[in-house]
This record gives sequence, structure tokens and C-alpha cells, in this order.
Amino acid sequence: MSSEHYDLVIIGGGIHGVGVAQAAAAAGYHVLVMEQSELASGTSSRSSKLIHGGLRYLEHGQFSLVRECLHERALLLKNAPELVRLQPFFIPVYADSVRRPWLLRAGLILYSLLGGAGQDTRFRRVPHREWTTLDGLKTSGLQSVFQYQDAQTDDAALTRAVMASAQTLGAQLKTQTTFIAASGLENRQKDHWNIRYRQHEQEHTCTANIIVNATGPWANDVLARIATTAKPVAVELVQGTHLVLDGKLEHGIYYLQSPRDQRPIFAMPWQLTGEAEASTILLGTTETRFTGNPAEVHPLPAEQEYLLETYRYYFSATPKIRAAFAGLRVLPMPDDQNENKSENQYAARQRETVLQTDCANLPRLLTIYGGKLTAYRATAEKVLDKLQNSLPDKAPVADTRTLPLKRPV
Repeated sequence: MSSEHYDLVIIGGGIHGVGVAQAAAAAGYHVLVMEQSELASGTSSRSSKLIHGGLRYLEHGQFSLVRECLHERALLLKNAPELVRLQPFFIPVYADSVRRPWLLRAGLILYSLLGGAGQDTRFRRVPHREWTTLDGLKTSGLQSVFQYQDAQTDDAALTRAVMASAQTLGAQLKTQTTFIAASGLENRQKDHWNIRYRQHEQEHTCTANIIVNATGPWANDVLARIATTAKPVAVELVQGTHLVLDGKLEHGIYYLQSPRDQRPIFAMPWQLTGEAEASTILLGTTETRFTGNPAEVHPLPAEQEYLLETYRYYFSATPKIRAAFAGLRVLPMPDDQNENKSENQYAARQRETVLQTDCANLPRLLTIYGGKLTAYRATAEKVLDKLQNSLPDKAPVADTRTLPLKRPV
């Protein structure tokens, strides 16, 4: 048995866990991240790989979320040029498209304004003469094509880069580490948590002033192992499947809409890890309610057909599926949730992150529910703000707004 004391112990090595670790280490705190597998082994390696404001969220009035994400996108473009780069996005509008050109133009104007109306937020209407160059996009019934810019990343590499940054500031990482339980602060009569965990078949202990539960779809399972009066947030797990297709997209990313339910589907150029010459197409994502063990999430045949149906609707080619993967989003349940759900039930669901604490004034436990890859740094700042009264006074050693992020070797 061994024991060490930390200001914060963070459970979960996804993008939000490592983001909090970086922010806390930059603020001068002694930090440990525990991860049951390897960094980004869950949702943080199974996203749509986009660093974006979320153009579709404007339709549901989520202006503050879009503004925040566009601000964070600008910081990542500056601080992580090896990992985050701008890509042209194309939105085709056909005669039977639900969203008309005037509506898309209005949305793109607002998107640009929320992003600061700089060079990175400009958009244009693609001239008719260029339509035949757009990677085999069908032109029959095509009425308009809009082009704007957003960014693409390797989500797993970004997660590892943020953790590496945190480690240079003194944060510690323990992978292949299973959190067992925490106790000692259930009556708030002590000044620290007693934490038990298992690594390499041996049980260890440590103590911490604060625990941050950043375990994504496992958040409430982990919360149940902590002796606390904190109530779990009711959540819904939503599966998102992506396909990796043979083929190549030369001009950028295509923002498509499913002909079945008008959900957004992205078709993106993608480079398979370890295959320098093998360019592929990444197609996703779906939104399917998930129940069961998060470790067993996998692409469903119906999801694969749904995605291929969308691709075939817009492009003449029908590429073969090379690989498929699925991840889970954590969506807090709205108060007025009912059982009569439409097929496109998640489109209007609010996507703001929920930060649940055990106590409003002097929190010693915080659980992160939901969250956007793009806004991980802003979320980490909010976490530290909520925990500020419970943390010792320390001198900051860095500012995450300016810390460079390098691609891991």
C-alpha cells in the first residue's frame, strides 16, 4: 500500500479529464489523473474529429455555446497548429432540401458574427461553374452550394497532447488504473478524501482535497462508489457511429443532411493511423439511444445503412466500408422529458455541459456531464472556478489560453 496527497484527483483520461488536469496544473495545483485503460480510449477517440462552433446549434438558439466554441476554436488554431487545422466545408442545397438558401445564408452570417467576423469565419456561395469539381457531388437538382470554414483534428492525439502539456506542469498520470472507492468526506468532518484504486493487480491509496469525476458515460457508476450525498444527474446515453470508407475527398468536408430525417451528416477526408498513404473518407454520425455497458458500444447494422443511404443520396460512388466505430455522448435529461420521442429526438436537445457538485459553497466533489470536444479548455476553467473556494492558495505557473500543444511522438 502506498499513499500520496493531491490537491485534485481526476478520474477519467478523456479530453475533459486531461483538460481539467492541464488547467489545475497551470494554476499551480498538485494533480493526479486516473484512467482505467489508456488516454482517449472512450468517446475522446470516437468523435467526429471536428473543432467547430456547431452551426446546427444556431437553429435551436444555443448562441452562447456556439460563441464559446468558436472562441475556443480560434485558440486551438493558434496553440495547436500541428493538431488542428482549418478545412473548407461545403453545404449543398437541392430542390427538395428542407433548409433553403436564404436560411443557410442567414445562419452563416450569424455564425461569422459570433466568431468575430474575421478571416477564419468568412463564407461564400460557390459559383455554378465549380460544382463539377466537388468530389463527384451530384448536380441534378442542385440549387446552391455554400462554403465556409471550420476545423478538423485527431481527437485522440489532441487528448494526449493536452495531457502531455499538463505533465510538463507537474501533473501525474496513472493509466490501467481502476478507481475502487472514496470515503472520508461524506459528513464533511475531514479535510480530504481517502481514495482506493487498483493498478497492476495491486491496491493503492491516496488522499485528495477534491475529486473530479470526468468519466463520461461511466459518471454515475463512478459516483456510486464515492461516499457522498451528491445526487446523480439523470442522463441519456446516445450512440454515435462513424464509418471509414474507401475513397478520397479532395476539396474538403461536406455538411450533408439525411434524406430520411434531415439530421446533419459529415463526409470528411481522413487519414488512417499508421497508413501514411491511405486516405479514406470518414462518414458520421448517428444518434441512437444506448442502454447497457458503455464498454460494449458498437456500430449497429441499421446505423451503417443509414449513413450509407445518406452518402449515396449525395454522391454517385458507393465506397466500401473499411472500418466502423461508435462512441457515446452523455446528454442530461430535460425536465420535460417524455416517452413520445420522434426519430430525430436529439436535434433540439441542449448541449451545454452540466457541472454537478456535492456542495454549492465549498464543493469537494464535481462530476462533469456532457461536454464538447471543442470547448474542453473552457469547461476546465469553469470547473476550477466552481472549486476555487475549496482549493488552497497557489501561484499560477501558466495560462492555458497560450500554452502550445504539440503532436505526441
